[in-house]
Amino acid sequence: MVRVANFLSGRKRKRSFRTWNSFFSLRSHQNNFRKQKRVISLNYFDLTFEGSFEQLMESNQSKPGLLCNPEVSQRTLYPYVTGTSVVALKYKDGILMAADMGGSYGSTLRYKSVERMKPVGKHSLLGASGEISDFQELLRYLDELILYDNMWDDGNSLGPKEVHNYLTRVMYNRRNKFDPLWNSLVLGGVKKGQKYLGMVSMIGVNFEDNHVATGFGNHLARPILRDEWHENLTFEEGVKLLEKCMRVLLYRDRSAVNKLQISKITEEGVTISQPYSLKTFWGFSAFENPTLGAEGSW
Repeated sequence: MVRVANFLSGRKRKRSFRTWNSFFSLRSHQNNFRKQKRVISLNYFDLTFEGSFEQLMESNQSKPGLLCNPEVSQRTLYPYVTGTSVVALKYKDGILMAADMGGSYGSTLRYKSVERMKPVGKHSLLGASGEISDFQELLRYLDELILYDNMWDDGNSLGPKEVHNYLTRVMYNRRNKFDPLWNSLVLGGVKKGQKYLGMVSMIGVNFEDNHVATGFGNHLARPILRDEWHENLTFEEGVKLLEKCMRVLLYRDRSAVNKLQISKITEEGVTISQPYSLKTFWGFSAFENPTLGAEGSW
């Protein structure tokens, strides 16, 4: 027992000596660090810095982005190439939708052949205003959704209501990440004789109606639709009404171009027309001097 006790006490004393030795060694290293200017190499998010500790602190105070790189996470601060209004309505056999083909780079009408209406699955038609690249990203999401749905091979397919609900969740989710998809969407379709028409804003606000519009169409086309729309519209009457709305938007919206498409979706499927132009008349007296009588105008 004595030998065991001595053995244990010897190991304990030996271990204590090593512990104190390590402690004093650490203190000496700390003192040396305080006294000497050590060279520091920093590599953080592809940012490099070499210099003394004091230089690092001064640089960090003058440039807060050194230790927190703002380029790691980027957001869409402003849209680049955008499309303007989309107008859609229900008619007797299905849904009609109209949009022009302009793509504006800021205030410049840079592109004249941008298609902003696309079929989604078997029963839906999607139109978009806003950032064109975000619209293309949404189309990739929807392609994956339709492919996943088809893989089940169970005889069912997503209808317009399901696709619309999916879009509302995607837009609201991106809004909550403070990285929105910069679009206003119109989704229409027909499934099992039921017509469906709704829209989604860039922050996830959504609703259904008999006629919808995005952009300037909310202000200029919806009043016309409220006055002239009825549920028994024929195809020809619906096209004529949409052309009237698009003509007003062409007169009043600087981002609109006189090159448009009209699409329809029925139980038989989606049909998108070839691009065409509207007949216009610019001889109105109000167009000759539009600022006449306007106070504060140039």
